[in-house]
Amino acid sequence: MAMACRQALLLAVVAVACLSSMATATNWMVGDNDGWRAKFNTTGWADGKTFRVGDTLTFMYPKENHTVVQVGNKADFVACNLNTNAINKWDTGNDVVTLDKPGKAWFFCSVPTHCDKGMKLVIDVEDAAPSPSPSPTPPGPSSSAPVTGYTVAGAVAVAAAAVVASVLAF
Repeated sequence: MAMACRQALLLAVVAVACLSSMATATNWMVGDNDGWRAKFNTTGWADGKTFRVGDTLTFMYPKENHTVVQVGNKADFVACNLNTNAINKWDTGNDVVTLDKPGKAWFFCSVPTHCDKGMKLVIDVEDAAPSPSPSPTPPGPSSSAPVTGYTVAGAVAVAAAAVVASVLAF
């Protein structure tokens, strides 16, 4: 019985560690409520935001009007090179892109003339987020706030506490 409790406790600790690392990722709605749209590059949407490995970008747009293409270099991005070997291409109108490595990430719409008219986005992606400080102060709501945030981390903490409490009750 004691061995089973120890195994359950170890399993709970491992689960909490895995879930807490997932809770630190942020889902960014590209363009906030306005979505991925023409002249996007003029909005300054990415200004002041910190993007990290593991975060996701959600591109929302009318699928019959736009696309999202990720290219691997500045030259193709600046030139709106539609003939490039794209890293990825999406066209569902509800595209979720996981940021999987640090560095620049370049995106544009591949519909002819859209990129030339400013439908493009470049971001700097940093390494994965460090462990949260013991008492973070959550930011107030804003239109450019990430889609997810402290509620996921709070839910993970509550679930972990419940698991540990139930194991210790045996």
